[in-house]
Amino acid sequence: MKKGIYIIYYLGILLFLNSCSNKYYTMEDFKKIRKIDTHTHIESKNFALVEQAKEDNFTLVSINTDIQDYPSLKEQYDDAMTMKTKYPENFAFITAFSLSGWESANWTENTIAKLKSDFANGALGVKVWKNIGMSAKDSAGNYIRIDDPKFDAVTKFIAQQDKMVLGHLGEPKNCWLPLDQMTVKNDKKYFTEHPEFHMFLHPELPTYEDQIDARDKFLERNPNLRFVGAHLGSIEWSVDELARHLDKFPNMAVDMADRICHLQFQSQKDREKVRQFFIKYQDRIMYATDAGFDFPEDDNAAKSRLHDTWLEDWKYFVTDQKMTVSRVDGEFEGLKLPKEIIDKIYYKNAVRWFKMK
Repeated sequence: MKKGIYIIYYLGILLFLNSCSNKYYTMEDFKKIRKIDTHTHIESKNFALVEQAKEDNFTLVSINTDIQDYPSLKEQYDDAMTMKTKYPENFAFITAFSLSGWESANWTENTIAKLKSDFANGALGVKVWKNIGMSAKDSAGNYIRIDDPKFDAVTKFIAQQDKMVLGHLGEPKNCWLPLDQMTVKNDKKYFTEHPEFHMFLHPELPTYEDQIDARDKFLERNPNLRFVGAHLGSIEWSVDELARHLDKFPNMAVDMADRICHLQFQSQKDREKVRQFFIKYQDRIMYATDAGFDFPEDDNAAKSRLHDTWLEDWKYFVTDQKMTVSRVDGEFEGLKLPKEIIDKIYYKNAVRWFKMK
């Protein structure tokens, strides 16, 4: 009789341990699980990073962006088509438009025509960048804001085509803070090296609040538009504040591109709050890195850097191990999110919000 009780007891323990192991992924599961990096920049015809994506079971979404230092939008589009043709299972892209000719009578017509062509050739949506709100001006010297009514017709067209807008509007809140008040090491380093972009030193320019206000008014004007806020919607500094915005705007999701360190910083103070944020908003968050080539590194270095980034992030999301990373001072603990949440933030949410096939 006692022997039977012991057998049942040990079987119960085994079943419990098995159920726990089935609830969470491990580091060994990394390559087994299909994943999407929803925010990368592959501005070349070099296949190295897409090859690494294929090896690590990722699809890359490359984001065309209207940046002066980047290749032209035409070149970025051509590169994207080359990648998409060679690696249709591991590459997709989001297009962009230019503000060139903003005040001309045919800017809207020309922009819609470009987007129509790009959508027909597979673009998942449209990127709008921080030049809108932070640098581009009209002929009167006023900053062009994303809530300008002139964008309405273009935005309406995007929504009618069942496409989405990816918005990098604003910058990390650290950008408007003194260096000694910044929260993560990479921001301190970047703004030390680039004081021209450190808004704290330029109080005459638009504020952080200006950027968020314009974006929120844009969302209020376009309740039927699917909108993904790049870089945690520029509300990387507080999961509480980001939650408030997600509650207010049901058509908004966010990617985590280049802002996971801000979540890790918050995890140091209150890991459970960050974890509960992911649990509550599991349908509205997408994995992303902002990865691209760091020229002039060679192909192997670029592939290794990307692989290491993906593995480090995977460790943060799927385990509860103690961790340190280069961008954050001190130690923090991984979130160990359940499998169903990992599947959403790494794959299913992108498929749904980007309408990926």
